[in-house]
Amino acid sequence: MTVETRASSRCFGGEVHYCSHHARATGTEMRFSIYLPPGDGPFPVLVWLSGLTCTEENFTTKAGAYRKAAELGLMVVAPDTSPRGEDVADADSYDLGQGAGFYVDATEEPWAPHFRMYSYVTRDLPAVLKSDFPARQGPMGLSGHSMGGHGALTLALHHPELFASVSAFAPIVSPTRCPWGEKALSAYLGAESKTWEKHDASLLMASGTAAGHFDDILVDQGTADGFLEEQLRPELLEEAARQGGQKLTLRRQDGYDHSYFFITSFIEEHLAFHAERLR
Repeated sequence: MTVETRASSRCFGGEVHYCSHHARATGTEMRFSIYLPPGDGPFPVLVWLSGLTCTEENFTTKAGAYRKAAELGLMVVAPDTSPRGEDVADADSYDLGQGAGFYVDATEEPWAPHFRMYSYVTRDLPAVLKSDFPARQGPMGLSGHSMGGHGALTLALHHPELFASVSAFAPIVSPTRCPWGEKALSAYLGAESKTWEKHDASLLMASGTAAGHFDDILVDQGTADGFLEEQLRPELLEEAARQGGQKLTLRRQDGYDHSYFFITSFIEEHLAFHAERLR
């Protein structure tokens, strides 16, 4: 999986690189951005998963994360949200297809050949980071926003051996019980809703999946988020944490919406949260 560096910029004494490589999981070229803090490393790694319609660039240019990442000596990686290309299936709507991989391995046509973001994030991307970059060996941190918050929670709960810390901004906490999730999971995984449950963070947490591995899970949710009541439903995650014995810090941030203005307001606290646990 040879990595090609497409562009580089100096940033707070470190470097931002835009990279691509052929991914075995998706069978396509996948793109990611990576921030390398000052120094020689090896560095602890935080992977950021973005939301619907995003690419590897949204977090990189809008989150304002790299001053704090440089201070903490934290490598930050932001992969694209789906496979892309002329031969990759797509849909007319923003919430399905390219830009909307939902961090699952699709089993249904026409998505199954390439839409394997679960395997990409848990297998191909870590392998590239640890072979081609000064990444510290061992578990990483995982965070994300909206669809990416869903991905961060579910992938971390399934793979505590890969991820030592997890946080999220405005995550889709129960995709089996919201329109975004019902649409994506039925398309990618089929009509049998039982197969969706392993991709539902609230159901996983309530069952005790990975309970005891994470000393805390940090979630920030804006109270002025237009998707709050129908799509995000953070109260389901709170109840699941109580049932499953998982410590959860869910902060309702008054007046904040779903945008990157919300993310940039609290990203430094999330970076510090991960850095402390990745020491």
